[in-house]
Amino acid sequence: MKHKSIYYFVCILFFVGFTLHAQERRKIEIDYAPFMTFDESKPDATILTRDNSKQVHIKHEGIELWCDEAIYYGKQDFIEAYGKVHVKQGDTINMTSKYVEYSGKTQLAYASGSVILTDPNSEITTDTLYFDRVKQEAFYRSSGKVVRDTTGTITSTIGRYYMKSKKYQFVNNVKLVNPEYVIESNRLDFYTLTGFAFLFGPTTITSETSVIYCERGFYDTQNDTGYFIKNSKINYDERIVEGDSIYFDRNKSFASATNNITITDTLNNTLVKSHYAEVFRDKDSVFVTKRALAITLQENDSIFVHSDTLMVTGKPDKRITRAYYNAKIYKSDLSGKADSIHMNQKTGLTQLINLDQNTTNDPFYKVQHPILWNIKNQITGDSIHLISNSKTETLDSLKVFDHAFIISKDSLGDGYNQISGQKLYGLFKNNSLSTIDIIKNAESIYYLRNEANELVGIDKSKSGSIKVWVSENTIDEMRKYNQIGGKTYPEIEFPENEKILKGFHWRETERPTSVEDLFKDDAPLELPTIKGLDAYIPQEDFFDTKLLERVDQASPTPTKNLESPKKIKNKAARKLPKKFLNKPEKLTKPKKKN
Repeated sequence: MKHKSIYYFVCILFFVGFTLHAQERRKIEIDYAPFMTFDESKPDATILTRDNSKQVHIKHEGIELWCDEAIYYGKQDFIEAYGKVHVKQGDTINMTSKYVEYSGKTQLAYASGSVILTDPNSEITTDTLYFDRVKQEAFYRSSGKVVRDTTGTITSTIGRYYMKSKKYQFVNNVKLVNPEYVIESNRLDFYTLTGFAFLFGPTTITSETSVIYCERGFYDTQNDTGYFIKNSKINYDERIVEGDSIYFDRNKSFASATNNITITDTLNNTLVKSHYAEVFRDKDSVFVTKRALAITLQENDSIFVHSDTLMVTGKPDKRITRAYYNAKIYKSDLSGKADSIHMNQKTGLTQLINLDQNTTNDPFYKVQHPILWNIKNQITGDSIHLISNSKTETLDSLKVFDHAFIISKDSLGDGYNQISGQKLYGLFKNNSLSTIDIIKNAESIYYLRNEANELVGIDKSKSGSIKVWVSENTIDEMRKYNQIGGKTYPEIEFPENEKILKGFHWRETERPTSVEDLFKDDAPLELPTIKGLDAYIPQEDFFDTKLLERVDQASPTPTKNLESPKKIKNKAARKLPKKFLNKPEKLTKPKKKN
């Protein structure tokens, strides 16, 4: 029993001795100081001065400090360092400045005067810097600059460096300058190992070839790729891309956008809308799908083209728009439908083309010809060419190749005026057909009316060709060339089986009468949910509760008394108690500027 008591007594002595030794080691250690002096005005301070060979050298818990002169307050375990101050932590963190304050109790440092903090990947330059060794964070709030070799230079009003995660957080007036681009933002979170930058608030990325805007985004500075959401936009000189989310690859001059997309061609005054788009800048190419819509803006009457897929290619002066799969076109006085629509900006040529889709040789398959509606006329054929004048924004002419067929409903009765032939050529005046030429194998059925609009007969004939003059959507004159047969019937004698020509197909129910009608055959659309970037979270306070608790515990005077320590008389030294050892309100609530 006695031996056990001795054993316990020895263990307690060892533990107390170890604890005292550990406490001793936690105090600031003066490693080299050739000159030590004392000042009556600073009874608790020791003044340390360098010699001609070496600077004053100080150590504390893995940190080393060199300076020309230092004032050490033993009871507070606090030091002030002056003149070419160099602080080193391990093999990675180096800081130089003109002045440093450091508390061994709180492990907080304050540096001022040409402060430079470096690690293997970056360098911070600022006038004043706070360094919390417990949290391993550095912080400035009076403007600073960070230089990174592969990324460029980043400046901001407020900056914070998280050393463990190798992350920078920049707030207010953030600007990243790279040889290829400039990023300006309200807040930028930057990871030095990966080169990833997260952007919050109104942000622009400007380069020689584009200007990107977003209010939340991500940019990979090493691979020059980005992902932007919330009011995202890319301006490619004469083309602007907007969407709920945009992916960007600078190396490939490529961008893709998802949901609520608008692509504006400022030079040709056109818009493309969809819910998915790909833009290839170097190829002057745009690919869009999911409710794709191309709009040619005109002062008098815009043109709308819709299809499953749209492609816009070519230089601005030679731009071509291709709409394919269930393509439709609409303007107030003209609309059409085809498998595909091809529009040439330079020539003003619009082609409506259908593909023969009877791949199974179905004997009951019925060819769906391209179709065009102009005022009261329905025009079909194997292919339709529409030529417009881009300068005057008016329709110029019309060409229908093979199986041309034009139909208009009789103004009062139930019959249909019809003309068919191999080809059709038409000229427009004030965007309405004024003359029509039917070439080869022309056939016609026409309801003749007098000036009182009374039906006087129904004319049916065959001829080599037909020319028709139209005004105010009414046939003024019809001339038949090389007529080979024909007859005018009284209405009561007109045979029922003669009322339509071969190939007749009235398709009025398919006619788009508004922009909304272009989408009526589309399947319901479900837009994907945009994910990938968290919403903005305000920056955490560097001087948080735990830090202030450390300061409070280390303070010679309890913070509840709100009294500054009076033992430190030096003006520069008084900065530290105000920052680290006293009233929290002065840390977290700086004075507002008027």
